Amino acid sequence: MTPYPSPPGLPPGIGELLDRVAERQRLDFGHMASDLKADGSLITSCDRWSDAVLVEGLADLFPQEGVLSEEGDKRVPASPAYWVVDPLDGTTNFAAGIPYWAISMARFQDGIPVLALLDVPPLRQRIVAVRGKGAWRNGKPLFSPALQTNPAGCASLCSRSIGVLQKLPNRRFPGKIRLLGVASLNMVSVAMGQTVAALEATPKIWDLAAAWLVLEELQCSLRWLSKSPVAIAPGTDLSQADFPVLAASCEETLATFMPWADALVS
Repeated sequence: MTPYPSPPGLPPGIGELLDRVAERQRLDFGHMASDLKADGSLITSCDRWSDAVLVEGLADLFPQEGVLSEEGDKRVPASPAYWVVDPLDGTTNFAAGIPYWAISMARFQDGIPVLALLDVPPLRQRIVAVRGKGAWRNGKPLFSPALQTNPAGCASLCSRSIGVLQKLPNRRFPGKIRLLGVASLNMVSVAMGQTVAALEATPKIWDLAAAWLVLEELQCSLRWLSKSPVAIAPGTDLSQADFPVLAASCEETLATFMPWADALVS
């Protein structure tokens, strides 16, 4: 296992839990058959094992806090603080032998994420954000993309948002398009300065929970395009709820990409 320095505010035991799941996913990569879920998306036995271990581990570490997970209970817990988990974001990549996927976890209080953890097992990278304190990658502080330069000008689209290009055929898309296949990392690519914007058509709460806080802590701009995931009522079933979103490195860039975001939901 690769040790990651712990940034301030990281609860004891959470890093070790992530280490265990990330190591198992690296061992399973390239050896997993996949099945189809009811919604047509892929799932592997590694998804199920990862979900079970994370949910059980969080219950042991935080017995008073509920867990909403992609492969488990998808209702908003009634506890004042709770966790939102995607045990393996990017299953299609994982199953296809493409070494790019993530483990996404976020702790919510008062209806918003206050702690985010995004582990990228194939790259041995861990991104952590703590509300009001900043964000780190492998223990080193991250800084706002507004302070960086990005001559490539890449923008991330998901497979379901690429159709906006046909809706505005006479307008040149203002970026080099990348489709990475991992919703959480698509969004975080903006915070990392890898892209200037990311448009997600159908992210679920577990796709965006951790990325949401990382983006906010690094002063990026977010626009919820139909409904907001803020302060959703306890007991709400989010299994079918999508939260289309545009993330951008700053407000000026957000405005540049808004015509395509508007076309997505029109």
